[in-house]
Amino acid sequence: MRMNMKKCFVWLFTILFSSGAYAQMKDLVQYVNTLQGTDSHFGLSYGNTYPTTGMPYAMHTWSAQTGKNGEGWKYQYAVDSIRGFCQSHQCSPWVSDYAVYSFMPLVGELVVNQDKRATKFSHNNEIAKPHYYKVTLDNHITTEMAPTTRGVHLRFSYPSTGDAYLVIDGYTDMSEIKIDPVKRQISGWVNNQRFVNDSKSFRNYFIVQFDKLFEDYGVWENQKDELFMKKLDGAGKGYGAYIKFKKGSKVQAKAASSYISAEQALLTLNQELGKDKNLEDTKKRGQKRWNELLNRVLVEGGTDEQMKTFYSCLFRANLFSRKFYERRENGEPYYYSPYNGKVYDGYMYTDNGFWDTFRSQFPLTNILHPSMQGRYMNALLAAQEQCGWLPSWSAPGETGGMLGNHAISLLADAWAKGIRSFDPEKALKAYAHEAMNKGPWGGANGRGFWKEYFELGYVPYPESMGSSAQTMEYAYDDFCGYQLAKMVGNKHYQEVFARQMYNYKNVFDSSIGLMRGKGVDGKWQEPFDPLEWGGPFCEGNAWHYTWSVFHDVEGLINLFGSDEKFTTKIDSVFTLPSTIKPGTYGGVIHEMKEMELANMGQYAHGNQPIQHMPYLYCYAGQPWKTQYWVRQIVERLYNSTERGYPGDEDQGGMSSWYILSSLGIYSVCPGTDEYVIGSPLFKKATITMENGNKFVIEANNNSKENPYIQSATLNGRVLDKNFIRYDDIADGGTIRFEMGNQPNKERCTSKYAAPFSLSKE
Repeated sequence: MRMNMKKCFVWLFTILFSSGAYAQMKDLVQYVNTLQGTDSHFGLSYGNTYPTTGMPYAMHTWSAQTGKNGEGWKYQYAVDSIRGFCQSHQCSPWVSDYAVYSFMPLVGELVVNQDKRATKFSHNNEIAKPHYYKVTLDNHITTEMAPTTRGVHLRFSYPSTGDAYLVIDGYTDMSEIKIDPVKRQISGWVNNQRFVNDSKSFRNYFIVQFDKLFEDYGVWENQKDELFMKKLDGAGKGYGAYIKFKKGSKVQAKAASSYISAEQALLTLNQELGKDKNLEDTKKRGQKRWNELLNRVLVEGGTDEQMKTFYSCLFRANLFSRKFYERRENGEPYYYSPYNGKVYDGYMYTDNGFWDTFRSQFPLTNILHPSMQGRYMNALLAAQEQCGWLPSWSAPGETGGMLGNHAISLLADAWAKGIRSFDPEKALKAYAHEAMNKGPWGGANGRGFWKEYFELGYVPYPESMGSSAQTMEYAYDDFCGYQLAKMVGNKHYQEVFARQMYNYKNVFDSSIGLMRGKGVDGKWQEPFDPLEWGGPFCEGNAWHYTWSVFHDVEGLINLFGSDEKFTTKIDSVFTLPSTIKPGTYGGVIHEMKEMELANMGQYAHGNQPIQHMPYLYCYAGQPWKTQYWVRQIVERLYNSTERGYPGDEDQGGMSSWYILSSLGIYSVCPGTDEYVIGSPLFKKATITMENGNKFVIEANNNSKENPYIQSATLNGRVLDKNFIRYDDIADGGTIRFEMGNQPNKERCTSKYAAPFSLSKE
C-alpha cells in the first residue's frame, strides 16, 4: 500500500511538472532591486522611491527609514544611517505617509531620540527584495523583514556585546501603546495622516507578538523623549514603547494592523502569520507569490541589466493601488472608509493619483488583473457615495491633487476592455456631478472653472493657473464620459459630453502650432514664450502639453494642417535645446532638471504630460520614428540602480510605461480598447492572462541595433495596423515582428493603419 501511494505521488508530480505548472516557474525575484530610484532628493528625482518590502497591492508595506519622522523622503540612498524600520503606505514624498509606526533595535544604551538612535550602515550589508529586506548595521545588529498583505514578520539579531533593546516609535501624531509582558505582546494604535476626510475616526490598530520574554520594558513619548519606566501603557502625541531582551538574543516578532479594530488586527495576525513557525516560512511564501506574478510576464533574450530593470519596474507596477479592505473570520471582505469613517462590506482600494497613472498603470493592470480592476471600479463608485466625489488622488482619503477628473478614464477604459462588473449609469451620473461642480479638496476634486469651461469652451488664463492643461484634460475626460455613454447606449450623457470633447481646439494657436493660454476676452496670452513652464500649464510648458489630445490625434493633426507639419513639430521637440525657463515657478523645480539631464531636447519624460508623444508618429504615417524614439527612451532613461528613473516613479506610472513599451505596446487613449505598437525590447515575451491564456510577443532578429519593425503578423495573418486590441491580448495568441536596423517606410503609413481618433471615426 505504501509503495502504491509513493508511485501515485511520483505520477502526480510528473504530470504537474510536465504540464508546466512548475516547469515554467522561474526565480524572477532575483532580478528585482527595490532600491531602484532611491537616490533622490528635493531638487532631483531618480524615482523618489523607497525600498518597499511588501506583497502585491498590499494594505501595509515596510521600509527602512533614513529620514526624520514625517519627512517625505523616507529613505535616501545617500544617507548612511537608519533610524527605524517602519510600516509604510507612502505614494510619493510630496504627499508624505500615514498610519506609520516603527521599530528600532539598539545595543548597549537605551536611546529613544530618533536622531541619536540613528545607526550607521553600508549598502554592502543590505538585501532589498520585494519579499525580504535585510540589513546589518555597523553596530552588528541585523534586522530582517518578510511581509504579508497586512502584516510583517520581523527578526532582530543582537550581538552579545551589550543590552538588547527595541524601541517602538509612535511617529508624528496621537497614539496609544499597551505592553503585555506575560503574553509577550505590544499593541496600540496610531492616527498620523494628512488626507483622511474623517480624521477623527481614523486609527491604525496594530499588534506585535514576540517569541522572547521581556527583561525590561516601559513607555516613552517622542515630543520630549520622556521615559516612563515599567509603565504598561500610555497615550498622547507620539507615544511608543521600549523593551529589553537578553543579550545576544535573536528575536522574532509578528505584526499586523487594522483600520477597523484591535480585534481585527489580532484576527489578521492569526490569519496571515499564525501558521508561520519562523521568518523563513513567511519569506518563502512571499517569494513564491511574487514569482507567480512576475512569471506572468516572462521576457527572454535580454541582457542581465535589461532583466533587472524590467522586473524591478514590474514589481513597482504591482504595488498600487493598495487593498484597503480586510477579511472577517469567514473570509468576507470589509473595510473602514477613509472618506466618511464608517465600516462597509466589500472591497476598497486607495493610494493612487490618477493623473499619474491613468495613462499607463491602469492600462497595464487591466491586462494583468481584470478581476481586481472590476472590484476597483465598484470601489470608486462606493467612494463617491461616501464622500460625494469620485476620487482623483487618494492617500488614503481624497486629496484632490493635480488636475483633471480621471476617474472617468478608469471607468471607461475598464468597460471598453470588457471589465463590466459595475453600474455604468451610476458611473455616468457620478461623473456628471464631477464635471459640473467644484469640490472642497484640491484642484482635481470636482472641476475648477467648470462654468467658464462650458460657456467659453476653455478655462481662461490668468484666472486659472494651468488653464490650458485643464482644458485639454477636461476635454479628454469628457470624451471618456461620452465614450462610456455611447458604449452603454445612454443618449443623454452621450450628447452632454459630446459638446465639450473637442474643446482642446480652443487653446490651439494655429499661427505658432502650439497650445497657449487664452483670456476671458478670447485673446491669446501675452507675452508668450513656449519654453516657459507654468502659467497656463502644469509642471510643463507648451512644448509638453500641445500633444495632450489622447482621444483625437487626427483632430490635432488637422489643426497643424498635414501629417508632415505634425511630425515635423514632434521632431522639433527632440531637436530643440534642453533650455529651462522656470516661468511662473520662479525657480528650477526637479522636473525641469530631469528634462535637462535626459538630453532629449524638450522631451520631458520625467513627468506625465508628454510620455505618450513618441507614439503619435503612428497616427501620422511615420511609425518608424515611434520605434526609434521609444527604444531610445527605454534604453537611455531607465536602469535598475538607485538612479533608475528619469523622474518621479509615481505609483507605478513610470514603471508601467517602461513595461508596456518594452513589450512593444502602449495605451495612448485609455477609454478605447487599443494599444499602439512601438518597438519591443526583448526577443520574446509571454503574457499569461488571469484565465491562463497566453499572448506571445516574438521579435526575430531583435537587438539594440535593430529597433525597426520590418513586418508583423498577428496569429499568422499580416498585421497592417499600428495597433492591436485588448481582446487580441486577452484571448491569447502570437504577434511576430521581424526587426531590422533600417526603417521600413512603406509599412503601416496609411490612415487605415492609424489608431483610434475621434475625427478619424
